[in-house]
Amino acid sequence: MVSLQVFFEGRVQGVGFRWTVRNIAKGFDVTGSVRNLIDGRVEMQVSGAEAEVRAFIEAILNSELHGYIRKHTENKLDQPVVAQGFEISS
Repeated sequence: MVSLQVFFEGRVQGVGFRWTVRNIAKGFDVTGSVRNLIDGRVEMQVSGAEAEVRAFIEAILNSELHGYIRKHTENKLDQPVVAQGFEISS
């Protein structure tokens, strides 16, 4: 199991980013959440088997969102993300 905090930068707000990420998550065995930040970035927290989490992030980066993402950074979390499924949070 791995838990990551991922920040997406670029034109990632106002383009359906969170909804698309939630939709992509339905195809993976992951839990977590995605939310807009006041500084214009999007934060995602995700937990699951490492291969599943990596495949999920790759699916996001290779999706129609690709053109909006300028940069993404990852941080390991010490605790698993507490969530039921994958949700959009505020």
